[in-house]
Amino acid sequence: MTETVPPLLPAPAAAPEHPTSGRLLARAAFLTAVLTLAGALLGLLRDQAFAHVFGADTDTDAFLVAWTVPEVAATLLIEDGLAFVLVPAFSLALVARGRQPGPDPVRALVAATLPRLMLALAAGAAVLIAAAPAVVAVLAPGLPATGLAVDCTRLTATCVFSFGLTGYCSAALRGHGRFLAPASIYVAYNVGIIGLLLLLGGAWGVRAAAAGVALGGVLMVVIQVPALWRSWRQREAALAVPEPRRAPAGQAPRALRLALVAPVVVFALSRQTQVLIERFLAAPLPAGAISHLNYAQKVAQMPMVLSLMLCTVTFPVIARALAAGDTERARRRVESDLIVAGTIVLLGASVVVACAPEIIQVLFQRGAFTLHDTDATADVMRVYALGLLGQTLVGVLARSYFSEARPLWYPACAMLAGLAATAVAGALAVPVWGAPGIAAANALGITLTALALLWGSGRRRTALSVRWVGGQLARLVVAGCAATAACRWGAGLTSSPLPALIVGSALAVVAFTVTARLLRVREFCLLFRPVTRKLWHAR
Repeated sequence: MTETVPPLLPAPAAAPEHPTSGRLLARAAFLTAVLTLAGALLGLLRDQAFAHVFGADTDTDAFLVAWTVPEVAATLLIEDGLAFVLVPAFSLALVARGRQPGPDPVRALVAATLPRLMLALAAGAAVLIAAAPAVVAVLAPGLPATGLAVDCTRLTATCVFSFGLTGYCSAALRGHGRFLAPASIYVAYNVGIIGLLLLLGGAWGVRAAAAGVALGGVLMVVIQVPALWRSWRQREAALAVPEPRRAPAGQAPRALRLALVAPVVVFALSRQTQVLIERFLAAPLPAGAISHLNYAQKVAQMPMVLSLMLCTVTFPVIARALAAGDTERARRRVESDLIVAGTIVLLGASVVVACAPEIIQVLFQRGAFTLHDTDATADVMRVYALGLLGQTLVGVLARSYFSEARPLWYPACAMLAGLAATAVAGALAVPVWGAPGIAAANALGITLTALALLWGSGRRRTALSVRWVGGQLARLVVAGCAATAACRWGAGLTSSPLPALIVGSALAVVAFTVTARLLRVREFCLLFRPVTRKLWHAR
């Protein structure tokens, strides 16, 4: 029996979005995509420079233990934690600003939150600097270069303060519908790291990269300040939204109460703890294991990063729709995000699985990075790729959960359950498979979390059609398998890594597109409409 595909056009009863807002959203998504890609490419250049200068040994393992600090801080303070709290809070404040005169609720929100946040961030950074030896002992017991790891941790601990301010600025700007400066932060960050690494790497060793993290954090704040100042100096015009409920001017600051913040913090920390578990399990393995895991993860997650760039733009749209009571618009947006993000990540994962050795060889195999490092990293990367769809679904669905601006513990509980599965599976797999076993445990845990979040999303205000979304994603998985086979076949036509990667990637795109179209995935049905049908804005 063939599953019925939902209508390609919104139901007549649904209120259409203003065409201008649609064009602005597309423009914001394009600019975010370009800058996200630029930041990601600079991240690859950073990793290439690091691998070329230092290779994969005990010193790089020591730095990567310290690298855990900015990784956790980025998740908690930039990408997930603060964003999940502040974007809905600013959305509520902006809706209130547009509905009634009086004191500006946006400025009231800033006055109620920013000074306290800065004080907490400064205290957290100071504590982490003082406790660096204990942090290293907990993260990587038995690590040979403990003193070097402590020095690097103290340098990277400064990012707790800078990343917190970065996350606050990004959330405020995105809440105001400004995406250019927030999308530029990782460009500035990686420029700072690369600059100090190349300038001082010979004299300071891996400490230069740690100092680059500190400098990059400062640049992330500086690049957003002008846009933020302009946004706060301007009052938005009244929003043309339905009026199912009123949001008093004082409601926005109260939205940041502990009951709302706590589940977001637990979720973000639980998600990042997967990396801590990996480093903990890999510490006793042969030298370079942590580095192989790191290189593999950074490259394998590129498709996920690109797939979530759309959600960065649509998250404030969903939050504002829910703040205005328009649950139907929010539901349609989340379902579309799931399909588009799933398409991007599965196409990318097919290339990662099929051409892992070629990718690592092209990106890293030079200088101190040997053929052995290439083989070990490629093996781990292929296993990591199995969890990319789960990582993407968690990112999309978490934004839809926390956009409601109310206490929700279900995402945190789902993440904790997935984390427990990762820890148990990793402990069992490491003695047998080593580093690839750690990657497999990561893929298992995050996939279980994604399934739990998808199941629960059908019982919320937005009430996603879980069965239909699951069917669409299953079809995309089939298309991804076809793309993987085509990519591997194309890569085998030549022994040179770069041409093999180019040919394989091209065939993967063709195979994925054709298969998804034959399976009637909705977004591909929209893409390949008959050209005789007029576009809606041309009517």
